[in-house]
Amino acid sequence: MSEKRESDEQERGEGEEGDSDTHPQPGGGAEEQPPEGDGEPGGGGEEEQEEQEDRASTAESSSSKTLGGEDVLETAEEAEPRAELQDDIEQKPEDGGNPTEDVLETAEEAETQADLPDDAEPLTEPQRKENVGNSTATVKVVLVPEGHVMTVAFAIGLSIQELKRHLAAELRVPADVLQISVDGRVVEEQQSLMELGVRPHGSTRMEMSSTDPNAHPLRPVRPPEHDNMPDVITVRVQADEGVFQEVVVEIERPLQQKAFLGGYRHRLTGVEFHHAAVQTLRKRSPDKTLEVFSRDTQTVELKSQVQQCRVNASTQMTGIGCYVSCLNDKLVAPGNYVTADEHHDRRLRAVIRLQAFARRWLAQQEVDQVRRERDRRLAWLEMQERRRREEKEEQLRDRRQRWMNPQRREDFNLLYHALEKWRCDEEQRINSSLRGAERKAALCSLLEQEVQLIADIGRHQITVRHNNYDKTVRNFLDKSAAPHQWRAANGKLIEMDSLHIIRARELRDLYSSMNTLTVSREQRLQVLMTLKHTVKEHACQLTQDIVDLIDREVDLMTRGVKAASLEGLRKRISTLFLQYIKIPAFNPEVAKLLKVPQNPSQLQKDMFLCRSCQRYLRSADFTPSASNVLSSRCNDCTVLNNIAKSRNDYSCYKNILSRLRADELRLDKGAKIPFLLQVEDVQYLVEVVWASRSVLNGSSDLYNLVFVRWDRRRDWSPWNCLLLSNEETSAHMELEDISKAYEATFIQSIEHKHTLARRHFRQISVMAEYLDPRPAAAPGNQLVCKSITMATGERTADTTEASAC
Repeated sequence: MSEKRESDEQERGEGEEGDSDTHPQPGGGAEEQPPEGDGEPGGGGEEEQEEQEDRASTAESSSSKTLGGEDVLETAEEAEPRAELQDDIEQKPEDGGNPTEDVLETAEEAETQADLPDDAEPLTEPQRKENVGNSTATVKVVLVPEGHVMTVAFAIGLSIQELKRHLAAELRVPADVLQISVDGRVVEEQQSLMELGVRPHGSTRMEMSSTDPNAHPLRPVRPPEHDNMPDVITVRVQADEGVFQEVVVEIERPLQQKAFLGGYRHRLTGVEFHHAAVQTLRKRSPDKTLEVFSRDTQTVELKSQVQQCRVNASTQMTGIGCYVSCLNDKLVAPGNYVTADEHHDRRLRAVIRLQAFARRWLAQQEVDQVRRERDRRLAWLEMQERRRREEKEEQLRDRRQRWMNPQRREDFNLLYHALEKWRCDEEQRINSSLRGAERKAALCSLLEQEVQLIADIGRHQITVRHNNYDKTVRNFLDKSAAPHQWRAANGKLIEMDSLHIIRARELRDLYSSMNTLTVSREQRLQVLMTLKHTVKEHACQLTQDIVDLIDREVDLMTRGVKAASLEGLRKRISTLFLQYIKIPAFNPEVAKLLKVPQNPSQLQKDMFLCRSCQRYLRSADFTPSASNVLSSRCNDCTVLNNIAKSRNDYSCYKNILSRLRADELRLDKGAKIPFLLQVEDVQYLVEVVWASRSVLNGSSDLYNLVFVRWDRRRDWSPWNCLLLSNEETSAHMELEDISKAYEATFIQSIEHKHTLARRHFRQISVMAEYLDPRPAAAPGNQLVCKSITMATGERTADTTEASAC
């Protein structure tokens, strides 16, 4: 731009010289004269008309100077007419040259003249270079080889030597050891930044190294990790109305320490503790609960202001004896007039277009969100389905494993239940297909097969009991040798060993060593001697028998008898030693694990008669019910009666009860009713009240049914429950209002089942106190509660039946 202005000034000077030579004044002066066409009226034609237009534009430019020379730059409102003017000029070029270039050059000259005062003289070439040299640029210096970067603002007219002096003062090293290079080339000290090609307000990057890195290494005085503020910032300031200028500001960092505004100082360590009152911001007052509005901020102020454009203006134009230059004039061509309606219509179309794009983007975001939620929902449903399928397969594998290899009493009950189901199916098939003697023969064959299967199950049960004996003894000894444990206040587990526990642990280890078969002869003799010295501490008939058996085994081992011949003798020693361990006088820790207490007074109120086996047993050998009444049969007789008659499998009801207790503990830690119910109560609810099927889909798989709350806002109870499958529980528990989700007929059927459950459990005193308070029914609508006996094919137990409610 500056080069273009210089060329324009040179052309202007040449033109003025030409005019002075062409039109000399009588006095020999170089005063400017108007063109020849001004002094010759009537002779000019088109040239005279063009010169008059130039004078008019020159007069307008001079009048604008008279009014203050303000706003030479085009405003945003003039930009559109100027663009239209350029289009018109391009469409209608004149023969004298390109009008667009003339207009642009005129605008640039007007901008230059506007920046200078009216009486300012044009700058010479040295003055212009000096002003450019005073401009600053951002210099980024990379310290080699550390890689630290220093940023400084430096005048582009200064030399590299002055830059070295400035950086040497910053790094506290001599200036003669510094070496600056640009793009791998060492720069001479006499060169300036302007000679290196740095423009005003630009930036450059240089590398600086030390010629003597051992004596004078280049390290920044201020580590970069302790300084988050840049060295140089660029600030945009407003120089004039509508004119902004960018200024490069260098940040100075004083090295003084933060002022001590009061507090305490440790005399030994020197650590300062500042007062919070002077170092901390003022504590914010708590927010008010109510929103308070100010009238000043809620009221709109209306102002009326009258604006009047200036009408009177003085103009100056070219006349006789006065010439006004037209170099700064602008060619303005009128454009199409835009009415207010057209303007508002264009604005409305633009707003509608913007809104269309914005709404499209919002719709895409909404669709993407819905799609993500759908994918997440489908993934969750797939995961739930896969989890239910895996649980079902796990149940089937577990049930098959329990059939093939039963280990517990529940496993044998499941096996007997499968046997009874097979017998019933075969008996039904025989009765439906055969008659007479063939039927009797088939039934006899079926009976023989049943007897054979029962014998096989019994033999397997004996084998399992024999195999589990060692495990039972090991668990008994581990419990007796376990340390006392309790939780401390901080939650840490504390363990304590007493003398009795140490004694029990020694006896356990000795018993384990006695039953170890893969030992050498010397190790076996050592274990026998240890056992002999241990039992000799107490003199009784049992210890004497153990010592005699030990001496006999030692004698036989010294004679070379084989280990297989000594198996029976060793088993006798192990059994007597286990009997020795179970005596509380020799092992006090086993007293708490024995079924028969050592104090006879404890048996006075804890002994009950079993009406089946006619034995007096403790209450732990009977199955309690929710009514706090013990069964007339002991547990062993109940199991034997189930195997001989009904052969029911209660494992599915145990699973339902355990699942119910776990769910209620998760929802409410203080749940009580699920823990008062027994397996028989759950069986009554499932079979009698809910007919062993889900109320929604009718599923009859007992291993897939669970109890949930009917109204999830209330605790679970037999009169606030629902029997559903695993797939239906999650959907039911999400319901907020039951009356809106289910039909009235379905709700009435559920309430009827709750009434049946309330009748049954009202007979139990423990459960009666948890019943909901109900208003008394009308005399004609009173219901009579009677005892209900399940039709399971067995005789009714001799239990006390409650009377009517």
